[in-house]
Amino acid sequence: MALRILALVLVVCLAGALLFPMQAHAGRSCEQVRPTPDNVVKGMQLAERTSQALDASGARVVLLARAGQDLTRYGLQWSHLGLAYKTEAGPWRVAHKLNQCGTAVAGVYRQGLGEFFLDDPWRYQAAWSVPTPAVQAQLLALLEAPTDSLVRLHTPAYSIVSYAWAQKYQQSNQWALETLAAAMEPGTIRTRAQAQAWLQFKGYEPGVLALGPLTRLGGRVSKANVAFDDHPNDKRFSDRIETITADSVFAWLQRSGLGAAPVTLAL
Repeated sequence: MALRILALVLVVCLAGALLFPMQAHAGRSCEQVRPTPDNVVKGMQLAERTSQALDASGARVVLLARAGQDLTRYGLQWSHLGLAYKTEAGPWRVAHKLNQCGTAVAGVYRQGLGEFFLDDPWRYQAAWSVPTPAVQAQLLALLEAPTDSLVRLHTPAYSIVSYAWAQKYQQSNQWALETLAAAMEPGTIRTRAQAQAWLQFKGYEPGVLALGPLTRLGGRVSKANVAFDDHPNDKRFSDRIETITADSVFAWLQRSGLGAAPVTLAL
């Protein structure tokens, strides 16, 4: 394993000038940081250990989170969520939504665990929830389908604090959760509004961020990927920003009986 990681360090560091300036990001800062050997080693070690733990769990699909940004001041442990699945060939892949750094435009990507954890996290930890076998089967069918099925509910317009029950914007965790809803009712859910209605019926409750007016104004002016105009005025002006958080998704999966309590892995 050590030789494999060292080889990857060399490749990534030499290619860093090509890979990182145009990167897409989610759940982390938007600073252009060149990879260092230490960052690459830690990222690949976390990917390796996560892969081993997921294999040992016997799961085929999990909801996987990373700590890209320090959100502890908001009471959150995890910043970004993806749908990880074990391929027929063996390696784990992650389907997740990323926005182009510094813009309000996002896309859906399929990446390996190494790429997922080589995104300059502030904390080298991972967490995942194993859905029930029935939920895994539904998700796996969607994840193994052509990409056009996977992006059916994707909205390119991105805001990191998009309102949980609106469709103007869509952040990364929101895409993952709405895609889970669509997978559970493939013959019924065709729109984001239908997916959100299903989530409300199943008792999902979004995370609530307490953001004062100065924070809201500063974010809107200085960040292209931060918008609050999709939030209802009564919530926005009472400093209740309701958005999809990885922490709230983990809590809901366990509360609803659709998934197990999250497992955490740290270097």
